[in-house]
Amino acid sequence: MNAEIITIGDEILIGQIVDTNSQWIGQELNKIGVSVYQITSIQDDEQHILNAFKEAQERVDIVIVTGGLGPTKDDITKKTLATFFNNDHFIEYPEVIAHIKEMFKKMNHPFKEIQKTQAQIPSKATLLKNELGTAPGMWFFENATVFVSLPGVPYEMKGLMLKEVLPRIQQQFKLPFIIHKTIMTYGQGESTIAEKIADFENNLPAHIKLAYLPSFGRVRLRLSGKSNDKAQLEEELAVLVAQVYQLIPDIISGIDDAAPLENRVGVLLKEKKQTICTAESVTGGKIAATLVSVAGASEYFKGGFITYDAATKINVLGVLDKTIENHTVVSAAVALEMAKGAKEKLNTNYAIAVTGNAGPTKDATDKSLGAVFIAIVSDNKQVVESFNFGQPREKVIHKTVNKALELLQKEII
Repeated sequence: MNAEIITIGDEILIGQIVDTNSQWIGQELNKIGVSVYQITSIQDDEQHILNAFKEAQERVDIVIVTGGLGPTKDDITKKTLATFFNNDHFIEYPEVIAHIKEMFKKMNHPFKEIQKTQAQIPSKATLLKNELGTAPGMWFFENATVFVSLPGVPYEMKGLMLKEVLPRIQQQFKLPFIIHKTIMTYGQGESTIAEKIADFENNLPAHIKLAYLPSFGRVRLRLSGKSNDKAQLEEELAVLVAQVYQLIPDIISGIDDAAPLENRVGVLLKEKKQTICTAESVTGGKIAATLVSVAGASEYFKGGFITYDAATKINVLGVLDKTIENHTVVSAAVALEMAKGAKEKLNTNYAIAVTGNAGPTKDATDKSLGAVFIAIVSDNKQVVESFNFGQPREKVIHKTVNKALELLQKEII
């Protein structure tokens, strides 16, 4: 069962917004056994959209379309869908108008006649009620292909996918099981690993594939299988994972459960009823922002400090002048004193501190560009590690956040 995701909007093509919708939709479809064959982004042009619909209909079973459902003239998706389905006529749904009026009343926003266009959808479509917004979704089924049209607003799209679209797909189609097992490795590049497991990879059964997913300082090996027999597939993947462990035991750090690292850290802290705080220089608050992006983070995250210059490190966190003079602000000693100061001020079980030189200049330090020090202080242990994440600046900051959370997870465990 294959699907194509089509995102409509000039704002995506000119880089004004990032298309996070396709990523999320792809993940959710995969969970229920639907493979995403292609993702397409197109401009707000009727003929371009019609061509994309026609091509998608010829190659996949399900087409998910997002964007272009607003009430203004530049939102042409609904009109184009009507044209695509043999110049279909529109039906107005009074319940949608009532829903919009009620939403606007709560927001103290006047209802205007233009909003009535939101309640008009092609007659061949099944209306999908959008409880979180004004534009309903639409479900079409013609010539053995399902077309689903959803708003581009992420939270509205997600609400419709979870409540309306995914259950309908599961009801209408017999779907296989798709299971992924991701093995996390550190310290070696993908080409080196590929050489070591070449025979293993060559002997994989046709319904199981191996993908190499390299990122900052690590390579994830993802085994993906598809089958109608879930139990048998899980057993096969377990055997294959064990084989990989035998081939490269020295560089495997575990199995990635697909949850983001910040979620896993949060789960560990909750289980142990422990708390964390941050003291950041080079990352400018991104570690704290990543931690609090998880719902329920208030149970374990007590706060953070952004001490970007030397004076703030001294005045806020109590870093000693002498320490900076002897070691510079980019040093293990300063990172450790930052963590100690934050932990003392906020009385947490853990404190994590980072200081480094992201570039593009060295400023007043003697450290090379990309040098970073990460310190973690707990109730009974102090750890400081040094890294050089190279360049450019964005890479250094991103890798520092990831590595800090990885080290934190290791210490909590």
